[in-house]
Amino acid sequence: MQLKVLGCSGGIGGHLRTTSLLVDDDILIDAGTGLSDLSIEQMININHVFITHAHLDHIACLPLLIDTVMGMRPHPVTLHTTKETLSVLKNHIFNWKIWPDFNQIPNAEEPFLLYEEINLGDSCEIEGRTIRPVPANHVVPAVGYHIDSGQHSLVFTGDTTQCEALWPVLNQIKNLKYLIIETAFSNAEAELAKVSKHLCPSMLEQEIAQLKRQVEIFITHLKPGEGEMIMQEIEQSNIASKPKALKQAQIFSF
Repeated sequence: MQLKVLGCSGGIGGHLRTTSLLVDDDILIDAGTGLSDLSIEQMININHVFITHAHLDHIACLPLLIDTVMGMRPHPVTLHTTKETLSVLKNHIFNWKIWPDFNQIPNAEEPFLLYEEINLGDSCEIEGRTIRPVPANHVVPAVGYHIDSGQHSLVFTGDTTQCEALWPVLNQIKNLKYLIIETAFSNAEAELAKVSKHLCPSMLEQEIAQLKRQVEIFITHLKPGEGEMIMQEIEQSNIASKPKALKQAQIFSF
């Protein structure tokens, strides 16, 4: 499997793009503004979209994706997410007021967009690849995703603060190779991180201490203008694995 980072910033401006990850050429994890850099031909290839939560920086380009490719594909795009997030998207995005409901276009029997509920404990098998949600703790219902090629695994936490339920799950993944975890704020903004249910370096250190496996760790969702400071604070922490900043266009093979 191959995962390409289309966007991993906590904001936009210049080269910055918000969260979207392309798995091989047919699966998206989140649909932030990074998705917009794909060509129309690449967008047509996307069959499945897995959403971590309903915040705008993770779904901004989802309605435009469906609008762009509708009628160009022989089959609908399948949207996988939790019941709670699916409810938000139905009620507040695909509601005929913000955007058309492509689950009803051109008709309910053969729509351009299929809704597929997925929850903790479930797994989705797509041509030999397994994707399953993992626990997250955010201000809205959220999950991360465990992506398993059979040989190696990658876990993307999505947006989360400290999450006790996450680490026993990760520690059971025997073939875990990569962990992409957010750290949105610096230590000086620890209170803001707590209120908004994100991580700062001191909180990240407490979380990583619960990881019992040797994996490569990458930091995502850095706040624009503070990325260098956040990474310096992580470097100065007691995290033995020395996480690296996730980069746009970075590719993982596993």
